[in-house]
Amino acid sequence: MEADPDGGFPGGSAVGREFLDLALSAYGAVGWTFDFTTDEVTWMPGMDVLLGMPEAADETIGNRLRELVEPWLVVAQETAVWRDFDLEQPIVTAKGETRILHFHARPLGSRRTGGLIGLVRDMTGLHRDRQALTDLADRYRLLVELSPDAICVHQDEIIRYANAAMGTILGAGSSEQLLGRRVTDFVAPESIPPMRERIRLLTTQGAATPRAQAELRRVDGTTVPVELVSVRTTWEGRPAQQVIGRDISVQKAAEATLRYQAALLQHVNNAIIATDREGVVTSWNPAAEAVYGVPADQALGRHVSELVGVPLRPEALTADGGVTEARHRRSDGTALVVRISAAEMESGFVLVCADETARRRAEQDFATVVAALDEGVVVVGSTGRIESANPAARRILGASAAELIGSAPTSWPVFDEAGNALGPDNHLAMSTRRSGAPENSRVVRFQRSDGRSVWLAVNSRALNPQDRPPHLVVSSFTDITESRAARERLEYEATHDPLTGLANRTLVLRHLGRSRTQPMAVLFLDLDNFKLINDSLGHGAGDDVLRTIGERLVRATRDADLVGRLGGDEFVVVARCETGHDALGEFSERLLGALTEPIHVQGRQLHVNGSIGVVVAEPADARSGQELLRDADVAMYRAKTRGGGRYAFFGVELRERVQRHMVLEQDLRHAVQRNQLWVAYQPVVDLRTDRMVAVEGLLRWTHPVHGTVSPGEFIPLAEQSELINTIGAHMLRTATGQLAAERQRHGSELHLNANLSPRQLEDPRLQSIVQQALAVSGLPAHALCLEVTENAIMQDPLAAARVLAALRELGVYLAIDDFGTGNSSLAQLRRLPMDVLKIDRSFVTDLADSEELEVIVTSIVGMAHAIGVDVVAEGVETQQQLDLLRRLGCDKGQGYYLGKPTPIQQLPSP
Repeated sequence: MEADPDGGFPGGSAVGREFLDLALSAYGAVGWTFDFTTDEVTWMPGMDVLLGMPEAADETIGNRLRELVEPWLVVAQETAVWRDFDLEQPIVTAKGETRILHFHARPLGSRRTGGLIGLVRDMTGLHRDRQALTDLADRYRLLVELSPDAICVHQDEIIRYANAAMGTILGAGSSEQLLGRRVTDFVAPESIPPMRERIRLLTTQGAATPRAQAELRRVDGTTVPVELVSVRTTWEGRPAQQVIGRDISVQKAAEATLRYQAALLQHVNNAIIATDREGVVTSWNPAAEAVYGVPADQALGRHVSELVGVPLRPEALTADGGVTEARHRRSDGTALVVRISAAEMESGFVLVCADETARRRAEQDFATVVAALDEGVVVVGSTGRIESANPAARRILGASAAELIGSAPTSWPVFDEAGNALGPDNHLAMSTRRSGAPENSRVVRFQRSDGRSVWLAVNSRALNPQDRPPHLVVSSFTDITESRAARERLEYEATHDPLTGLANRTLVLRHLGRSRTQPMAVLFLDLDNFKLINDSLGHGAGDDVLRTIGERLVRATRDADLVGRLGGDEFVVVARCETGHDALGEFSERLLGALTEPIHVQGRQLHVNGSIGVVVAEPADARSGQELLRDADVAMYRAKTRGGGRYAFFGVELRERVQRHMVLEQDLRHAVQRNQLWVAYQPVVDLRTDRMVAVEGLLRWTHPVHGTVSPGEFIPLAEQSELINTIGAHMLRTATGQLAAERQRHGSELHLNANLSPRQLEDPRLQSIVQQALAVSGLPAHALCLEVTENAIMQDPLAAARVLAALRELGVYLAIDDFGTGNSSLAQLRRLPMDVLKIDRSFVTDLADSEELEVIVTSIVGMAHAIGVDVVAEGVETQQQLDLLRRLGCDKGQGYYLGKPTPIQQLPSP
């Protein structure tokens, strides 16, 4: 193991060795050998420096070299085929530096007598250069990938590379979606020819186009303006184009804003004038030309005072606050009222001159109009005293201007509708002075100084509601003395029977609806066989009899009792403090006795009798006035069925009926849990195709004791007892679930119609109940149509409209049921979110025998179709009715002729 100064290479001349040294030194290599026979390693000079062991002993160098080439010694002796070997080894020098050495070895001779000959080179610098290149490439890649500018490379107009910014600007989910696409797919058609022309001019590597603007087309088809540069480059050894672009949408918007502001300056209504420090005009916009009648080319360079017709010093105006009002003159001498705002600029002043001439003229005109009004107008100042009053106010209040102006409204003698004098806190305009809130149509009585009283309808408004209180208030009032008297007459006519002068049904119900602090008896009286009088003597004689009966009833009652005529020959007496049956019986006999006295009409003596139904209401009785009349009416019919001329109390058998209702009501509360309620389905048929397209779900009750209970009996009970919401929700859940299963079983598109009661419309949970039923059943919202009766909607159209609109948001359809039985108007229907109109069966039953009904149905169908609503006819019982409905254009039909209500399992296949 030793250094070989001859290089360890046998033979060769000195010149050959010189060439070898020259070649090795050119590449920084040092030769080495290994002899398999002697197991010795030799090396050429310079190995100690290369291994980082300068001036080390030969044995140390030889051991280190043998350690580094050991892998070749094993491989060379074991491999089947001899070949060159390469290996890179890191070493640590004596100074602690890390070097990368490249070993190249070649077998020499045989495995037994031969050896290895090799070279060692220091590759540390090369590795460092390679890493630097790699780092540079990574930095360039990151620079391109993360660049805010959009960058792509296209070759033959096919996109080969695109960074994230390009994907973003083109609206792609990722830049990879762009690869392989034609670049022209993302360029607006009008920008493609200029693009190709710019690329054509790039003939040398690295050549770039001037900056240009173009419209790129995004993935969604919209366009985006960009500024871009194209550079000639290569991709995989072939020419390509690298495009660098930038979204200039914001720049375009800013340019548009500047143009808009410039246009705004040119088109504002106020004159905008700029001057230098001496007041010489430097800018004069079109509004200034219009206001002062001087063109801009004649205004520039002249002093502003000369142009506005009066002395004007901008610096003095800004020193005084910058805002004033002045009288200017146009170039033709016309006087102008101008509000001037001045501001100082670095180069001078800017004046904004608003022409107030028209407003001032309008104020004068307004003052003239107020003076000419028939409505009184007064202005109450911040001090609480009247500052102005127009002539109408003086005329209505019967006071002079001197008496009104300066007076306090609280000193006026004013009374409310109950006759109470208004105090300082609730006097006219006082509430508005304190809060700024307006008062509308407040009715008061004013006592004039001449002794007359006038009724006034007063409106009060704060002149400037945004100011702090106390506010300036303008109060206007109208003399409604005559109209009030007319309204009182109308009120009397609206609450009294025009024939007898007695209270009518409206007033009776109002009286019964008042809170009760003591017992009350309601006596419902109906004349027996009164129709005979009208038929035999005429309605004139009948009216005379009714007037006489009314007078007798009034005489037979006390002043505290209310006597009313409900209509026809029906009368009612409401008596207080009469609770005992004996006392009420005597009272009823007295009334019947008053009826039986002979009545002389048209020279005839008539004998009239009647029947009375009596109901007693204690203070705690929760029945409404309508219910009390109903119960008294039931009792009256009981008296009439007993022969007439007598009275009957609501009770005994009638009470049994009520008790049955109570029992049914209690059982109805448990009917859902006990599975006694079920749904029958009646087909709805498309009259154009004769196909069943929907079914109406109808609730049925099978009672364990009473058997089948009619819906006409238990539905009203549910309505009255608030159970309708519970059983309605149950019915909806059941029907949606069953129909959803039916649709899935037959693969049909059958729709479900479900009824909503008036009480359900008042349930705040209705929307969530419907939504939950749809979600649980899986029935699509569009397959559900909710039916609401016309009368239910008309009870409170505004509230109903809100509820229906909320239901419509769920996606369900809505229908008006029993149309024609209520009092809705076309205008009301148009405002409701309805899809279907169901004609009541009463219009269909006699349709074949009535031309009038045919006209009505035709009108209903035409009206519904005009507002985009389908029409369903209910109660179709005959083929003739069905043919007529088809001819009249009705869309769908429903009735026993088309199909009876049946369980879901017995429905015909759709």
